[in-house]
Amino acid sequence: MRNLISLRLAPRHAQVRSGLAHTRQPLCAPFPGSLLVMVLMLTATQALATDPEKMPSAVKIGAEEVEADAGADAQQDKAEPAHPQSLIRGEDGQLDVSHFIDQAYGFMPVLIPITEPALGLGAVGALAFIDRPDPGSGFNRPNITLIGAMGTENGTRGYFGGDLRYWLDNRLNTHVGAIKTSLNLDYYGAVRGDHDPRAYSYTLDLTGGLLRGRYRLGESDNWLGLSYLLANTRASFDLPVILPFNDREQRISGLGASFTHDSRDNMFTPRAGNYLEASATLFAPGLGSDLDFTRYALTGIQYVPLPQQASLGVNGSWSGNAGDTPFYMSPYVSLRGVPAMRYQGQQVAQLEAELLWPIWDRYSLVGFGGVGKGFGGTDSALFDERSVVAGGVGVRYEIARKYGLHMGLDMAWSRDGPAVYVQFGSAWMRP
Repeated sequence: MRNLISLRLAPRHAQVRSGLAHTRQPLCAPFPGSLLVMVLMLTATQALATDPEKMPSAVKIGAEEVEADAGADAQQDKAEPAHPQSLIRGEDGQLDVSHFIDQAYGFMPVLIPITEPALGLGAVGALAFIDRPDPGSGFNRPNITLIGAMGTENGTRGYFGGDLRYWLDNRLNTHVGAIKTSLNLDYYGAVRGDHDPRAYSYTLDLTGGLLRGRYRLGESDNWLGLSYLLANTRASFDLPVILPFNDREQRISGLGASFTHDSRDNMFTPRAGNYLEASATLFAPGLGSDLDFTRYALTGIQYVPLPQQASLGVNGSWSGNAGDTPFYMSPYVSLRGVPAMRYQGQQVAQLEAELLWPIWDRYSLVGFGGVGKGFGGTDSALFDERSVVAGGVGVRYEIARKYGLHMGLDMAWSRDGPAVYVQFGSAWMRP
């Protein structure tokens, strides 16, 4: 899910990007799409304490299916399968949480560590409520409600809530999100020259909400959407320099429209199909905004299946703005290995490719690389034209075979230094 206020964070108090590991998550998004996967994964260990009487009511022994009855002594004498079915093991005996995901609908606690160098060590704690999807719908995506809080050692704090839900036989999809947060970040937009980075520390106070609805067109893979965003923001720089937007409270309010085509064979780790989304959002005084500007974006992702269960993915995007856009909503290059918000511009274009190649059992290797460019604006001191190339390698483990879900680590490099990312599902995942 791509939200209108979604800041990927750059290292704080550093001239060059730190090589410390961090998760690639937009921490101020009201409802990040990959949080669903994190919920399922991080609560899987609860299955270790599951009472045997709460196991499925039927177990398979060889080709014969026998009803599990705690009061029937005769069942104790039947042969055990080579790999008994459990909530955290697959039929091949390997670690697999597919069966746990099948059971994990309802209430569950969530704890997500934050290792982002820009924020320091911290955590996100939340309560999640997940409803089982309709098995006959063919869409197989659950409804999720989430409420939680976050905090880190650099003083960042936040509270958030969100709801992702499907209606009308899965023809209508709604997103509702709210957030109140104070983020301590760095701003790289005032860089003068590619090899002389200067990070300007600031605090972004944000309170806002997002409403979004999408309607599926017939039985096609196409969706039409409308969204509304309202937020009060204040950016405060710790600088003696006088900036026109420093320590000013601003209200931003916008109405957006989108078209989405989604034919991916899997939401988590696709191997075939494509995803296309075009969107535009108008912020204007008539909609309650203090600023008058427009944001637009185009994203296209193609997955091509290859022999031996390998796949090739290509992700291209273009985004821009026009008008009196606040600096924290300007587009930026978002590639693995590139510091977030380091290369901004009034327009940004980027292209990234990824090869997923199975090597043994549930394990796969990943190779990826891309290029991004920020195009300048009227003020060359703030928006110099610059480009960056990045790439890296990674490893994946198929943690939920039934759902096609992989997890793993990526190591990426660019001229700004190395970075490590924890991946749950695809790095380009869309809900």
